Amino acid sequence: MTFQQVYGYEPTVRYSAPGRVNLIGEHTDYNDGYVLPFAIDRRTTASIAQRTDRVLRVASAFDASSVFELGLDELEPSRMSGWSAYVLGIAWALREQAGADLTDKTGFDVFIESDVPVGAGLSSSAAIECGVALAFNDLWELGLSRKQLARVGQYSENHAVGAPTGIMDQSASLLGEQDAVVFLDCRTLDTAVVDLALEANGLEVLVVDTRVEHAHATGGYKARRDSCERGASVMGVEALRDLSVDDLPRAQELLDDETFRRVRHVVTEDQRVLDTVRTLREHGPRSIGSLLVASHASMRDDFEISVPELDLAVETAMAHGAVGARMTGGGFGGAAIALVDQEARQTIADAVTAAFAAAGYREPTVFTVHAAQGARRD
Repeated sequence: MTFQQVYGYEPTVRYSAPGRVNLIGEHTDYNDGYVLPFAIDRRTTASIAQRTDRVLRVASAFDASSVFELGLDELEPSRMSGWSAYVLGIAWALREQAGADLTDKTGFDVFIESDVPVGAGLSSSAAIECGVALAFNDLWELGLSRKQLARVGQYSENHAVGAPTGIMDQSASLLGEQDAVVFLDCRTLDTAVVDLALEANGLEVLVVDTRVEHAHATGGYKARRDSCERGASVMGVEALRDLSVDDLPRAQELLDDETFRRVRHVVTEDQRVLDTVRTLREHGPRSIGSLLVASHASMRDDFEISVPELDLAVETAMAHGAVGARMTGGGFGGAAIALVDQEARQTIADAVTAAFAAAGYREPTVFTVHAAQGARRD
């Protein structure tokens, strides 16, 4: 299905935005902490044509039977349904969160295509949001910065879609650069681009999509976020970002065991992000493996968001020579990443596939990703 097949004419412009892999820093973003994602060479494309009326129409290659339609004067989350909220919610959030005046704006016909795997923890949702946000910002001449658009995307996902996510995904998709990670302070939104230098070091990032699908709008993610807020409240801080590893003994005294372990993950993960940035700058990517492995153990044991398939992917990759490996994304399914030597890529991919077969799991999808440019007009 194409734009032309749905709407009967050709689009006038195309925008695209990438998915992301989070190198390290999981569930730290909504705790005002630090994250280290990179945009990947898997993208979502929004083909668009401006209308003469005030109607937004949205269709996609992955739901060819449905065309969602909503007037600009009817933009409310209660009127949005399914995946179309990722597009329509952006227009609503531009008005509600960024204060954009849409009273004299005309609508669009929008068609979405993507090769970012859905449900794999590679932020297919933010890729839609960021491509559309950049397009609407340009075409409506709103003049918002990319950092402002990241806020718009997060606001839409929180309030239009109903997923209580942080701002990392949108920041990576909008701010990513070639062969680099984005070091993001989620409190200040200060960013720094840090060279990954994988090619120069003969390394690649292997993604193992377990094909165990997850949904952030459902319970597990929200329960973890509630635990973090409870822990911060008991500890008397605005967010877990304000605690250090030295505060953990006191936290263990004051918190129940489950809440303490949730807090311990976030506090130690923040430190691992800082350590990874320093290590990349001083020693290069071959030296970060132990930090990736420690991150996975923390998510498995303290935050309890891994699943057996993710654990098997990480363990198998490490047993066959990966520099480091960890689950990535929100958890409860999705993908693991492994930092591997280029010449070992196929051996490790085959080993993981064989291990899944031996365990009776669904066959994973294994592929490499490279750090890529963020959202753009194509």
